[in-house]
Amino acid sequence: MESNHEQAVARAAELLGPLAARDVPLGPMTTYRVGGAADLFVRLTARDQVPTVAAALNVSGLPLLVIGRGSNLLVANAGFRGIALSIAEICNDIEIDTETSTVTAGSGVLLPVLARRVASAGLTGFEWAVGVPGSVGGAVRMNAGGHGSDMSESLTSVTLADLADDSNGDIVQSMDVEQLGLRFRGSGLSPSQLIIDATVQLSPGSREAAEGELSEIVHWRRANQPGGQNAGSVFVNPVPGEVTCGELIDSAGLRGFRHGSATVSEKHANFIQADENGSADDVRALMRLVRDRVEAASGWRLRSEIRLVGFEDDF
Repeated sequence: MESNHEQAVARAAELLGPLAARDVPLGPMTTYRVGGAADLFVRLTARDQVPTVAAALNVSGLPLLVIGRGSNLLVANAGFRGIALSIAEICNDIEIDTETSTVTAGSGVLLPVLARRVASAGLTGFEWAVGVPGSVGGAVRMNAGGHGSDMSESLTSVTLADLADDSNGDIVQSMDVEQLGLRFRGSGLSPSQLIIDATVQLSPGSREAAEGELSEIVHWRRANQPGGQNAGSVFVNPVPGEVTCGELIDSAGLRGFRHGSATVSEKHANFIQADENGSADDVRALMRLVRDRVEAASGWRLRSEIRLVGFEDDF
């Protein structure tokens, strides 16, 4: 006899038809490259398919996970018991208006690509994004940032689709930045609010100066941060610019510490590396161990910057 969850998956799969595939591994879609599968995975190829996803969500009651570039996700070995959705193929346009210094980019656009495009157009204020390997949609949702700036500094509005709206009307709407509830590495957006594109207000400037800053940021990150299988900084700095997670973790003697297939980076202690064919649960366990030992050693309780998906208990 099917469980209620299995019945919900079957209802959603029936509505989605050929749009959906079952039990698709999500690990390869993330920069950690570890983790389990989604019950259903949908890769949209046209915007008119969005209402079908909304209908499947509302009929089934299944949770939604939007997969962008996966640069801030850790998916549990058990996977995601819901519908995972990629819209990168339908939201990858960039529109640059040099007269008004405004840029509108689809949610699937890579931040480094956008940073280089606007710099080459002689616009400044988005150079920081060249070092963030995520997508525009994820950057809005997490208010991504670095090098002294973040999305909230230039973001003016977004276009989104509210997939929880089960009406027959148009589920696409525009929202000003003040309505998004942006905060440090977070926002007030719900999982059902699907970002289609974002508009930023930049400033006219020197192309040469902007591209020079891009080069400096890329050089700094290569010199100071590890490559390989990770999702960037694991914890949010308790006091940005004053108390950093890397220093706290290092002081707790955890640089290079290994748990199973996960390791605290030797190059930067606020990065956790996953081995090839490693375990997402090992990464999560090491995150917890680091958090607890840092708190015991310093009194600071670190908060995760990584979005954890499919784990049974809260971090």
